[in-house]
Amino acid sequence: MSKNRLLVLLVSLFVLAVIGSTCGQSQANPVQSLTSPPPIRREFRGVWVASVENIDWPSQPGLSTQEQKDELLGILDRATALHLNAVILQVRPAADALYASPYEPWSEYLTGRMGRAPNPWYDPLEFAVAEAHKRGLELHAWFNPYRAHHPSGKSPASANHISRTNPELVKRYGKMLWMDPGEPAVRQRTIDVILDVVRRYDIDGVHIDDYFYPYKEKDRRGRVIEFPDATSWRKYVRSGGRLSRDDWRRANVDSLIHEVYVDIKAAK
Repeated sequence: MSKNRLLVLLVSLFVLAVIGSTCGQSQANPVQSLTSPPPIRREFRGVWVASVENIDWPSQPGLSTQEQKDELLGILDRATALHLNAVILQVRPAADALYASPYEPWSEYLTGRMGRAPNPWYDPLEFAVAEAHKRGLELHAWFNPYRAHHPSGKSPASANHISRTNPELVKRYGKMLWMDPGEPAVRQRTIDVILDVVRRYDIDGVHIDDYFYPYKEKDRRGRVIEFPDATSWRKYVRSGGRLSRDDWRRANVDSLIHEVYVDIKAAK
C-alpha cells in the first residue's frame, strides 16, 4: 500500500471515530433546541452626551444658564422621541466638574473658565437628573478617572485643580495631563469624587470611561515613550511588590474598578 493511500485510510478512520464519539455524546446528553431566544428582562437604550471639547453639551463654553438648560432639554426630548430610556452625561471630563463639587473646579467646558460657576447659578447635574426623570429617562453620570487636562482646554487651571494642589500626582504624557494611576492618592480621589455624586444626586448609574493607562506615545523615530510613572513604580518596588511593571499597572486599574464597585454598593 502506498504511503498516500495509507495516510488517507488513517485519516478516514480517525474521522469516523470522532463522529462515532460525538454521536454517542449527543445521545447521552441531547442538545435542547431553542425555538426562540430567552426573554429580555429590559433593554438598555442609552445615549452618551459628551462635554469634553463641547462635543455634545454644552455646544460651546460660556453659554448663559438658560441657553445651557434649553440645549440639555432638547437632548432629553430627542432621546424620548427616539424611545431611548437612558442618558449618560459626562460630568468629569478632566478632573473638573459639570456640577457643584466639593473636590474639583467647575469645568471650563461649561462656563468658559475653569473654576467659574454658572451665572445665574444652577447645578447642571441636579437639573439633568430632575428633567430626565420627568421624561421617564434614567440619568447616568459619566466620569473620566485619570485625565487631568485635554488639549482642547484653553483656560488656565484654577487654584483648586489637582494640577496645582497636587502637581506630584499629575504627569504630562503626549498632549495631555494624566493623574498617575499608580498613586494611591489618585485612586482615592477618584473614588471620593464618584461617591460624592452617588450620595448627593439621584443618579441611576455610574459610567467610567478611559479607565486605563493612556495609549502609547512614540517619539519622532517611532520609539515608544514610557508613561512617566517611575516614581510610583519605585515606591511599589521598595514596598516589596513582586509584580512586573505591566502587571502592576493592570493591578492599579483593577483596584480602582473593584473599590469603586464595592463602595458604590455599600453607599447605595
